[in-house]
Amino acid sequence: MPSPQELLELAVEVATKAGRLVVEGRRGIVEVADTKSSPTDVVTKVDVASEELIRREIRHARPHDGFVGEEGADTVGTSPVTWVADPIDGTVNFLYDIPQFAISLAARVADEVLAGVVHNPVSGETFTAILGGGGFRDGQPITVSSCPDVASALVGTGYAYRSDVRAHQGVESARLIPVVRDVRRLGSAALDLCFVACGRLDAYVERGLKPWDLAAGRLIAEEAGARVSGLGGRDASELLVAAASEGLFPAFESALLDAGYGEWPMANWPA
Repeated sequence: MPSPQELLELAVEVATKAGRLVVEGRRGIVEVADTKSSPTDVVTKVDVASEELIRREIRHARPHDGFVGEEGADTVGTSPVTWVADPIDGTVNFLYDIPQFAISLAARVADEVLAGVVHNPVSGETFTAILGGGGFRDGQPITVSSCPDVASALVGTGYAYRSDVRAHQGVESARLIPVVRDVRRLGSAALDLCFVACGRLDAYVERGLKPWDLAAGRLIAEEAGARVSGLGGRDASELLVAAASEGLFPAFESALLDAGYGEWPMANWPA
């Protein structure tokens, strides 16, 4: 069983290599290879190439580990470690050449994430954490904001690519906007969680996050002092993820419940 630090070092090395591939891929014509939940939820050939690189590098370094990735079939390993990868978190930003996308890679044992990295290959920023070791940006410690109340909070969010789900989310957001400082939709869940971790956002809420969206960013945010959770004592899940400092979270949760985030009438979501 490797140490979390060893896992993190491998994660950073592999994410950085994938980042170079992604940046190089953006210099050419970006081609859509496939779609997922809707015609607007796209996968590019660079997404696929990035995940292939990550899988190959992890397999070379640790051939017995498992792997869960956004763009390929899961691999069950014979060691306790499973890697969870998003080869480009923020693919639509990548498609439109908006420099807000990242490679997210985490190592977990059972359901516990031990190490995670979120790397923005355009800015060069790299957010990291190991369990119990604090959150870092480019090797420097980070911490959540000291925002005292919901009315002063800058909140990050995101929207689903299914139009029926997005319509419901629009109603929730419309109720939330009047009671917070403002809302930002930046386009990468992993980076949004890291922005909570370093105080660029005071809070965050989103539906529809998959394990590869959440694994590394959640660890980094929690290690920097955030609470990352569902509502009403539920765990963070595909249904809903909320994040804020421990001091702000109870009031933020209350504001979300008042805005209707605790209600979900759509029986077929998550799909």
